[in-house]
Amino acid sequence: MIYLIACQLDKLETQVINEKGEILAFHLTPGNIADVSIVETLSKGIFGKLFGDKGYISAELTKKLLNQGLQLFTTIKSNMKQKLMKLTDKILLRKRALIETVNDQLKNISQIEHTRHRSAGNFLINLLAGIAAYTHQQKKPSINLAELDRMLLMAV
Repeated sequence: MIYLIACQLDKLETQVINEKGEILAFHLTPGNIADVSIVETLSKGIFGKLFGDKGYISAELTKKLLNQGLQLFTTIKSNMKQKLMKLTDKILLRKRALIETVNDQLKNISQIEHTRHRSAGNFLINLLAGIAAYTHQQKKPSINLAELDRMLLMAV
C-alpha cells in the first residue's frame, strides 16, 4: 500500500493518508513537538511505502519503519547526495501534493481551521466533526493508478 504523511494545519495535526485520500491516522501535537517523534505511533499496523517531506529525514526512523515493514521515501535536502530510486517511487514522491489537497479541503470545506474556540472541548468537537465530514465525502482527492501500476508499486 502507499501512504503519505504530512504535518499541516499550523503545526497542529500530523496525519497519514492512503492513495485514495482516506485519512488513516492523525495526531494532535503542540508546535514544539518534532513530527519525526510521532511517525512510529501513526504508522502502527500499516505496511508498504510511506512518502514524506524533508522534515522526516532520519536514519533511525527509516530503520525502525523498515523493521515494521514500511519503506520511507523523502525528498532530499540541497546538501545531501542523490540516492538511486525506482522511477515509480520517484513519481509517487512527486504526488505528495495529494496530502496538501486533503489539508486544504479539511481547512476550507470542513472548516476545521478556526481560531476563536472558547474551550478545548469546542475545539475538539469542531476538529472531529470536520474530519468525520471529510470521510463522508463521496469524491476525495486521490492518485489514479492503473491496475498494472498498482501491481508494480506493491512489489517492494
